[in-house]
Amino acid sequence: MPARQTGVMERDRDPSGRPRSGRPRDGLGRPLPYGAAGVPRQAEGVARTPQQTLHEAQRLLDAGRPFHAHEVFEDAWKAARNNPTASLWKALAQLAVGRTHQLRGNAVGAERLLHRAVAGLAPHRETAPYDLDIANLLSWAEQPGERAMPRLQTQSHDR
Repeated sequence: MPARQTGVMERDRDPSGRPRSGRPRDGLGRPLPYGAAGVPRQAEGVARTPQQTLHEAQRLLDAGRPFHAHEVFEDAWKAARNNPTASLWKALAQLAVGRTHQLRGNAVGAERLLHRAVAGLAPHRETAPYDLDIANLLSWAEQPGERAMPRLQTQSHDR
């Protein structure tokens, strides 16, 4: 049976049928025209350990790709939906998106997302799960200025 003409443009979909833009993206996650050369996208729904998540996110942050790091954190957040760590992964995703907005020159968006990240990270200040450097991340998110975002984990985890 032919598709009905609705006047609505068909959306790109992933192999499972969910809406997902097929447009290439630049290093900061901005959509590019179809056919343009973009950067590789992060696969969705990848199961990682917390340390694998942090390592991959740090690799992407170091490469100047915070939008893609946010997607890695989003996988961890979705996987932990009913787990106490869900709020931590959500806050880290917001931190990465805040950095994305900062690098895109969107000061208002950056401020909003970083404010949310601070609210989500603050409860973890004392416990610092996974050796996260919560104090430095909070300090940066509260007043990022032109400074680079600090590393996610304490120096003992730097390679």
